[in-house]
Amino acid sequence: MKKLVLSLFIWMFIAVSAQAQDRTLTGNVKGDDGLPLPGVTVKFKGAPGGTMTSPDGKYSVKVPSGSTSVEFSYLGFVSQIIPLGSLSVINVTLIPDSKLLSEVVVTAFGLQRNRNQVAYAAQSLDGTAVSENRSPNLGSSLSGKVSGLEIRQNNTMGGSTNIVIRGIKSMTQDNQAMFVVDGVPVANTNLNTSGQQTGIGGYDYGNPASDINPDDVENITVLKGAAASALYGSRGSNGVILITTKKGKSGLNITFNTGLGYAVVDKSTFPKYQKKYGGGYGPFYGTDESNYLVNNIDVNGDGIPDLVTPLTEDASYGQKFDPNLMVYQWDSFDPTSPNFGKAKPWVAGANDPSTFFEKPLSNNQSIMLSNSYDKGSFKLGYNRDYQKGILPNSHIEKNTFNFGSTFKITDKLTAGADVNYSNVNGLGRYGTGYNGNGVNNPMTNFRQWWQNNVDVQDQKAAYFRLKNLSKTEARYVGKENVSWNRKAFNNPVAAYWDNPYFSRYENYETDSRDRYLGNVNLNYKATDWLNLMGRYSLDTYKQVQEERQAIGSLDVPFYSKYFVDYKESNIDFLATADKDISKDLNFKALLGANIRRQRTQSIYQTTNGGLSLPGIYTLNNSVSAMEPAVEFDLKREVQGIFAGATFAYQNTYTIDATIRRDASSTLPKGNNVYFYPSVSAGFVFSQLLKEEKWLSFGKLRANYAEVGSDAPIYSLVDTYNLATPFDGRPQASIPQLKTPFDAIKNNPNLKPERSKSKEIGLEASFLSNRLGIDFTYYHTKTVDQILPVKVSVATGYTAKYLNAGSVVNQGIELSLNGTPFKTSDFEWRINLNWTRNRNKVTDLFKDDSGNQSTNLAIANFQGGVSVNATLDQPYGTIRGRNFVYNAAGQKVIGANGRYLQSATSNEVIGNMNPEWIGGISNSFKYKNLSLSFLIDIRKGGSVFSLDQYYGLSSGMYEETAGLNELGKESRLPISEGGGFINPGVREDGSPNTVRVPNDEYGSYGYRRLPAAAFVYDASYVKLREVVIGYGLPQSLVRKMGPIKGVDLSLIGRNLWIIHKNLPNADPEDGISFGNVQGYQLGSYPSIRNFAFNLKVKF
Repeated sequence: MKKLVLSLFIWMFIAVSAQAQDRTLTGNVKGDDGLPLPGVTVKFKGAPGGTMTSPDGKYSVKVPSGSTSVEFSYLGFVSQIIPLGSLSVINVTLIPDSKLLSEVVVTAFGLQRNRNQVAYAAQSLDGTAVSENRSPNLGSSLSGKVSGLEIRQNNTMGGSTNIVIRGIKSMTQDNQAMFVVDGVPVANTNLNTSGQQTGIGGYDYGNPASDINPDDVENITVLKGAAASALYGSRGSNGVILITTKKGKSGLNITFNTGLGYAVVDKSTFPKYQKKYGGGYGPFYGTDESNYLVNNIDVNGDGIPDLVTPLTEDASYGQKFDPNLMVYQWDSFDPTSPNFGKAKPWVAGANDPSTFFEKPLSNNQSIMLSNSYDKGSFKLGYNRDYQKGILPNSHIEKNTFNFGSTFKITDKLTAGADVNYSNVNGLGRYGTGYNGNGVNNPMTNFRQWWQNNVDVQDQKAAYFRLKNLSKTEARYVGKENVSWNRKAFNNPVAAYWDNPYFSRYENYETDSRDRYLGNVNLNYKATDWLNLMGRYSLDTYKQVQEERQAIGSLDVPFYSKYFVDYKESNIDFLATADKDISKDLNFKALLGANIRRQRTQSIYQTTNGGLSLPGIYTLNNSVSAMEPAVEFDLKREVQGIFAGATFAYQNTYTIDATIRRDASSTLPKGNNVYFYPSVSAGFVFSQLLKEEKWLSFGKLRANYAEVGSDAPIYSLVDTYNLATPFDGRPQASIPQLKTPFDAIKNNPNLKPERSKSKEIGLEASFLSNRLGIDFTYYHTKTVDQILPVKVSVATGYTAKYLNAGSVVNQGIELSLNGTPFKTSDFEWRINLNWTRNRNKVTDLFKDDSGNQSTNLAIANFQGGVSVNATLDQPYGTIRGRNFVYNAAGQKVIGANGRYLQSATSNEVIGNMNPEWIGGISNSFKYKNLSLSFLIDIRKGGSVFSLDQYYGLSSGMYEETAGLNELGKESRLPISEGGGFINPGVREDGSPNTVRVPNDEYGSYGYRRLPAAAFVYDASYVKLREVVIGYGLPQSLVRKMGPIKGVDLSLIGRNLWIIHKNLPNADPEDGISFGNVQGYQLGSYPSIRNFAFNLKVKF
């Protein structure tokens, strides 16, 4: 039925557009270099209808009755209008527009500026940059394509993407880039579970910017510096990503996309398990034959002790595998198992945890209809994206509707509206962090603590066997958690780890988000040089997150529900002027006002003391009376006025200045009004060198700007949580940890953070725009940081908000583009983006005694490490226990052959910031066949791996059971040539020669090594994207009736990590969205995505 309705809908529009037509007009369009121009708009003056040129520059279109002329237009070229007369063939050569030369740049508030008059760094991308790779996440599609943009993708299904422009500026506030869609600010707040950012478990619910439909994007402009984004006030302090969506075009246009995707795990980002030794902590059981196995239990009743796996021990430093050795294992004690009461050969599990992952299929469909006519235009689009995860019982479905329209009320007054609706439903999103039993995140089990004799598929069979039995026999209800890690042979309760399939099918989350994003606007052309615009925009979403833990889990069963209702409205007024004062002098000005209102209402409630009935997930199923619900009502209003002026002389010299005044409700009276000035200058030197044919364009630019950000909501006055009433009287407490405020005392005297930024740049292109360069140097200092400074716990608080501290970011951005080879049939284009940012904490707060603080811990993690703001160091230093080094920089080893460790656990052992990031893209086109690929590079930076910290200790990994320098197995006794020698020197400088044993858990891991041993270089080189496309020849398409074009494509994403230094994991993967990076635990493997897509244009 749905297909029938859709078909009728499409053909209805086709029928409407079919009009009386006189003849067919054909021809070709080329540039002044003689090469064909694809995508040139061909439309008729005074009549509907039109088309676009094909990849080979050809067109064919029906001429509507009443039309007298045809217009050919293409961005960056001078349009041509040609009388039709009786012509049936028109061939056109378009000449580059000397005023544009390359492109129009979209700037703040969606205003378009000639490139000559833009005096700050702004980089633009065509919409295909985020749509042709068929990724559902627009943010991740920008990786490697824009200089200055650092993007970190999490490997969770539908997970969040961290997007930072020009480094971390604020130590504790938001550093994410601002998204603006058609002038509407888009909320991109962190919706993840509160503990998730500090690695203690929870779910990654993604960030709301992922709701944007990539197929609806016409182009993207990234405003990188403060001068470019100052007009947005505090919202623009972290840079702005401007998205312009598609608009209605001449003639009825229908584009349909359908695609199918397939995903597999990248095995280089998951552990390789040793197959030599089984479960156990070490040789603790007293006999040569079974020193590693329990040997004092008579299982079969024959009076002779049997060999039993150390069921409670979640490591693989146990007995060496021997198929002749018969051992009772976890399923020997499961009455429903075929192996019940049987000993099995002592061998490695046939299916290790790498077989836990599924190979999911995904699919995507979209349709876009658009049209324009004398009085206006419209577009209507729909997109459906379905992703299935690599984990069992996981998927996300997203449905997006887009509508946009403009209508010319009078010759001077035009009304417009854009509405976007999206619905996202998730099931079984991936748990993150370390929760100790794999309830939410089975990767902590598979990467850190596991017995290599366990076959993970046997765990699957056990779960489903008990699940099916529980449907018919009540005695099995709540007993489905058959864990390999029993407390004892006669006690089936899990000791440390639940059955991973039980966790995925019983302890899962569900979530849904409904979002509306849109605006209505009026534009009034007062004169030929003055335009007035009024706009009301709204971004609102409602999200429900439900989390559950089943009866039978190791931890206390629960059900929780979190509801958040977010609304942001903006009222904008903007007057713009664009007037030529004289032949040589152009003046542009703007004057505007903005009122922004935000409100976030949320409520969280959870059961208490467990669940009464299994399988019933409601709050009413709580065993004990629930604590009062945690509710928040967060409000912010910012009122801003702004102005700007630009003078351009001979399209060569440009001076631009802006100023904005904001008043924020989150700051105290007297400090709540603040100003943002900017001034920019540009010099297009190519205008003075027109006789130099090798130089197509050249511009120098420089600017200075100040921006700032207000305080967090409710940081002026103290807040309290209501507790359970005592003796009929209400109780309240200071918020602790699980709320957004921690135990921080607020401050009524706060003032805004401020960033002072300056930049200089060079843009140039050569050889008829065949080679281009864009170079920028920037320096930004952010002062008056709003920091939580420690106070005495006697106050009832742990910290207090103060204005203190500063951070400096300075760096270089370089973009190169070239067309090394171009003929009528073949073209090769290459783009390179490179960024080097240096970040430094230049000031912190002073304590009560007036002493300068040297460190602020941002987050403390398991493993004895923390992420910090350290004075005179980059923001994001990793601190922990270190090796001891001698003066020559060699690691020092004690008399026992083990490494000496630093006296404190607070040494700097890493830094989360990369040395540089870059991307190289190549695209090749031969006739209708195209190939493009992107290589994404990160050099330097550090990551601490808790997976390696524990995984090496537990003996699961191959490197813990390899050969030593003698060619002997390292787990053999030292007397038989086993063990290993730690590389390093003794305290006297002599080489270490002491051999140490490798016969029990911890020999390689955290028990013997400092945290610094598990800090790795986070560099990588990735083949991020490959797209192969083919467009059917127009000679064939013309025979397909209403079809105008057919494009086929094969897509690959994240296909190959060409180089990395972090073992067993993807160095890009993190734990959350936000300022805290450089820490991994329970990391998910990288996913290789393959897809096929069909695009049909009507």
